[in-house]
Amino acid sequence: MTSGVITNVLNGTIDSVKSVIPLSIVIGKPALIVQPVEHEAIGVLIGMTGDIRGRLIIEGAEETIGKIGESMFGMPLAGEMLESFAGELGNMIAGNLATTIAGQGSEMDITPPTVLVGKAKMYGFEKALRLPIGLTDIGELRIILMMEVS
Repeated sequence: MTSGVITNVLNGTIDSVKSVIPLSIVIGKPALIVQPVEHEAIGVLIGMTGDIRGRLIIEGAEETIGKIGESMFGMPLAGEMLESFAGELGNMIAGNLATTIAGQGSEMDITPPTVLVGKAKMYGFEKALRLPIGLTDIGELRIILMMEVS
């Protein structure tokens, strides 16, 4: 996978977040990370298949995810509703990303979301990018792109 493809996926992810989340967004600087990825929040993991393979993780504090949901649906979310929303938020962002990538001539499909709650460590990748997304007056999301390099 070339750096151009990685850049396209990164830029497509940023565009997807901006189009899905109806809040003021500040994109942070992407950082290269090595395994393990440590998770201690609520998040969603979605697999990417096709020409672009890997995993996409979107994570944030429960309060942050809840406020995003409240801004989109007009009501507070908690418990199972919050966890369900986290999965749907991941679906919306990853689906939008897959559409963007298809428009660039590559094929990318997504797997059903796996919601992550609590503390975990994730292994099984060479390198990953962490992209912080600041949501004004709400908190921060972190997007982790683990792409398989061939």
